[in-house]
Amino acid sequence: MGTNLPKDDRRWSRHSAARRSGEAQVSDDTITPRVGVIGLGAMGLGTATALHERGLSVVGCDVAESACRAFEDVGGRCVASPAELAGQCDVVLVVVVNAVQVEQVLFGEHGLVDAFAPGGLVMQCATVAPSLAERLGARLAERGIAVLDAPISGGAAKARAGQLSVMASGSADAFTKAAPILDAMAATVYRLGDAPGIGSSMKLVNQLLAGVHIAAAAEAMALGIRMGLEPRTVYEVITHSAGNSWMFENRVPHILNGDYTPLSAVDIFVKDLNIVHETGRELAMPTPIAASALQQFTAAKGAGFGREDDSAVIKVYQRLSGIALPEAANDVGE
Repeated sequence: MGTNLPKDDRRWSRHSAARRSGEAQVSDDTITPRVGVIGLGAMGLGTATALHERGLSVVGCDVAESACRAFEDVGGRCVASPAELAGQCDVVLVVVVNAVQVEQVLFGEHGLVDAFAPGGLVMQCATVAPSLAERLGARLAERGIAVLDAPISGGAAKARAGQLSVMASGSADAFTKAAPILDAMAATVYRLGDAPGIGSSMKLVNQLLAGVHIAAAAEAMALGIRMGLEPRTVYEVITHSAGNSWMFENRVPHILNGDYTPLSAVDIFVKDLNIVHETGRELAMPTPIAASALQQFTAAKGAGFGREDDSAVIKVYQRLSGIALPEAANDVGE
């Protein structure tokens, strides 16, 4: 997939005084949209909270009562179903886990679509196959609903700070309508093209690299420990050497602290690297390095660590070679 946008139009970043002060940047001639957020997990809750704190009207929805309470605790408002949310919003962010959940919240019982007025906009933020994002755009267009294919990256902390990276594609009108929301939730928005699917393609490249880097960081740490190196020394040396990566620097402290609280779970990379695999198969494109990482995450899931932090992939090496890891505070898999 390509992009027909001028190079200079593909990215914008926010650096204004208004954004730094935490205020929503909405020009005088822009009508501020009413926003719904479906899915109040780590990323969705952080995003909804950031939007709310920047003065946007935000309604949340999640099947978990605890997630709704968490949003209400910071001053947000929740409704019971996507259908109920539809009547109160102009733009709806779908921040769920997978394609099955996207289908359910949009087209299932009490789903959004049947109650959402034509002219509304769905921002699809979940990691899904590019082919699914394309089909979703076509299905919603038949209902008069626009789609911005807008996967997000940056983790829970950046979601909460309104500092995400958004990889987006859609029509010019969709970008215009989403602009106040993108400005409030993202540090950088990459405008990648005019059709759904392109944003999801870019997110898949990111997830391939993220999964491979986490698996490689775990293997490197396991090797160092097996050779008798002190784990914190390995971390100190590598983070100041050429072998460092953002994922090594971010995830290895979870291992060192023995804390596998799931900020991003092993199950997520089983899902996302499977999407990489399936997309590669559709394109007759081999992805052997991603496939190796997928096998490690699958092994971690099979060993009972699927709901732990993705850094728990190192426990596969613990099982295979008997290395001693720092004691975990919540090692539910053993």
